[in-house]
Amino acid sequence: MAEEEAAEKPTEAKEEVKRDENTVFVGKKGVMGYVLAVVTQFNNGAPSVLIKARGKLISRAVDVAEIVRNRFLPEIKVEDITIKTEELTSEDGSMSKVSAIEITLVK
Repeated sequence: MAEEEAAEKPTEAKEEVKRDENTVFVGKKGVMGYVLAVVTQFNNGAPSVLIKARGKLISRAVDVAEIVRNRFLPEIKVEDITIKTEELTSEDGSMSKVSAIEITLVK
């Protein structure tokens, strides 16, 4: 029984990776690193790429999308922009709300 459970876990992990395969999470690195990640996804045949960011990094996500569209891949279009508020639990257990954005780029 334990062997069956162990065999199922890698499959679940693969499905999760596959779901986020064309997603770029914007963090604290330089903008061009994320631009390269998006361009690489499109060059590897991805039909669309989702750029996600939260809080103060939202402006960096917008910069990434605009640099990709204006400098590197002018044929790319913005399909959708979703804004939302996410509730996060901090280390001390308190809940805080943070803004989030998802930008979908398509060929």
